[in-house]
Amino acid sequence: MVTAALFLGLAVFMILSVPVGVAIGLAAVLAVFVSDALSNSFVPLALVTGVDSFPIMAVPMFILAGELMSSGGISRRILNVCQVFFGRFPGGLAMVAVMTALFFSSVSGSAPATVAAVGSMLIPSMIEKGYDKRFVLGLLATAGCMGVIFPPSIPMVLYGVATGASISGMFIAGFLPGVLVVSGLLFYVYFYSKKMGWKGEESAYSGPEKLRALWDAKWAFINPIIILGGIYGGFFTPTEAASVAAVYAFFCGVFIYRELDFKKLWNSIGKACLTTGAVMIILGAATAFARLLTIEQIPAILAGWMLGLTENRVLMLLYINIFMLIVGLVIDPTPAMLILSPILLPVAASFGVHPIHFGMIMVISLSIGKITPPIGINLFVASRIGNERLEVVSRGVMPFVVVMVVILFIVTYIPQISLFLPDLLL
Repeated sequence: MVTAALFLGLAVFMILSVPVGVAIGLAAVLAVFVSDALSNSFVPLALVTGVDSFPIMAVPMFILAGELMSSGGISRRILNVCQVFFGRFPGGLAMVAVMTALFFSSVSGSAPATVAAVGSMLIPSMIEKGYDKRFVLGLLATAGCMGVIFPPSIPMVLYGVATGASISGMFIAGFLPGVLVVSGLLFYVYFYSKKMGWKGEESAYSGPEKLRALWDAKWAFINPIIILGGIYGGFFTPTEAASVAAVYAFFCGVFIYRELDFKKLWNSIGKACLTTGAVMIILGAATAFARLLTIEQIPAILAGWMLGLTENRVLMLLYINIFMLIVGLVIDPTPAMLILSPILLPVAASFGVHPIHFGMIMVISLSIGKITPPIGINLFVASRIGNERLEVVSRGVMPFVVVMVVILFIVTYIPQISLFLPDLLL
């Protein structure tokens, strides 16, 4: 009865378009209500203890760092550098969007924040240059996925919290898969833009102009160096790195670039608080949901069922990929990561899959969920920033979904892409 109430309740609330965090929490409350063994305090306690974690503190600080970067001038200077070096290629502005999203995500760790920041800067310019709006919005929604694949990444933090895997190891492992994603997007943008006749800028930038752009953005590029260098050098933990990122973004915006005034600071803090509040509700509710699954022994039952499907490692990984892609269609990646990673990791480990490799598989597959309807958060952000209907963005993103799925299978079946750097550095 408890399991039936849990899943049926979740399905009903999702169909009724209840916000995902509230839907998960209400499903947990319903399950407790039909159980004779659980007290009424079960869900409230899980809501509190689910977010009472030192690693979880990294989430709000990375969100705040991303907002401060956007309003303090750091993002715009990164954009200028990318424009100087990539603007002349066919589809130059589209390439600039990809590279700007890469650098922005290396600090914010958030996909929606990356889409919002880069989209607000580039969508008007790309439309003015003649790019198809559907292509533009699809590209920007997909480019935001790098916010969860490149370190630092909020889903990587959540995976580490849920499974006990090394968060620093996950951060290191994200580099090569991230490079693969960037390369795939750039190749598709180049050839599609060439086909459509979208040319880059006609005038070339001189050497001194390139150096000036790099010099103007030097403080922006120092930020990820400090964060990642501090983590891998052992100077601070990933959670402490998030605080350093936020303080550094504040310092640059106020004292170096002098673009972060009180009004912008207030708005940035407000946006970060709204985003953090929504994320924390999801985290707490997902904790209650996951604990109920454990009490009902659902992870063990599912693991046994999946192990009975096949003894072939290749097929098992394929089943897991398909399963997670389907889950990404209907469940937000944050609760999906918290709920599914403790369930699926033992299954993958029984086939000899390394926890860090499996973590990268989950991160990439669930990042695809951010760009697939009906609940892909990046689609909603791109739709809002581009002032366009969700259906238009959904159609524009489909070719990029294919690119991401191909990269997912490459990472899944070539473990060294994820494990080479952790084996080398840890």
